[in-house]
Amino acid sequence: MGAALDCSPVQSKAKRFAARQTEGQLPPMNKTALIFDVDGTLAETEESHRRAFNETFGEAGLDWHWNVERYGELLLTMGGKERMRAHREEIGADEPDDQTIRELHARKTVRYGEIVAAGGLVLRTGIAELIKAARSNGVPLAVATTTTRENVDILCQVCLGEGADDVFDAIAAGDEVANKKPAPDIYRLALERLDMPPDQAIAFEDTRNGVLSAKAAGLKVIASPSSYSRGEDLSDADWLVQDWSIDELPPVLRALTG
Repeated sequence: MGAALDCSPVQSKAKRFAARQTEGQLPPMNKTALIFDVDGTLAETEESHRRAFNETFGEAGLDWHWNVERYGELLLTMGGKERMRAHREEIGADEPDDQTIRELHARKTVRYGEIVAAGGLVLRTGIAELIKAARSNGVPLAVATTTTRENVDILCQVCLGEGADDVFDAIAAGDEVANKKPAPDIYRLALERLDMPPDQAIAFEDTRNGVLSAKAAGLKVIASPSSYSRGEDLSDADWLVQDWSIDELPPVLRALTG
């Protein structure tokens, strides 16, 4: 996979969860699409995002610096521009204004791409194998994420060795919808682009907001906490797993990878 060889999996320390037994409610795998969140689900990207934010702030002469604890709090607000506005409001600042925030976010996206391209991004355990198996079996794949399309592209290039359009059959990303997760909009857009109903799709998520978004769109959801979302309530998911390795997956997905 070219540069993807540099993406070593992280072993989760989260407690092993018991999978719910709802496989009988699902259609056959050859009629089921898999729709993935990106940040925290496909890969442990958030530290790269945090670094990109902080470096962008510093280059702009803005005295903001998000440590791990603060960034974890801000991740409960979906979307990078939205996080910047939330931080501005919480500290009672007037600046930067919304236009400047949009400009800073664009610069941050470029910086994130540079960081990822330099290597060190971590694919989550089992993701590469799952995607490979799904593609080999003709299972439709899609992305439903609040991150930008540019970020999806660079992750796929670095960690999967292909462009996002070559990996996924449909991509719904960034500001393409009016309302971000936990609203169902981004999943509905992904389903529309796949031309599939929600009862023929399974969502992969790592956060409560993501789980709620997919469930509101009518999908089954498999959830696994990432490094930043451990401790969040993911109990609304249909299955809870430690990571995406084959032996962690419910039988309906293990059959696909087997």
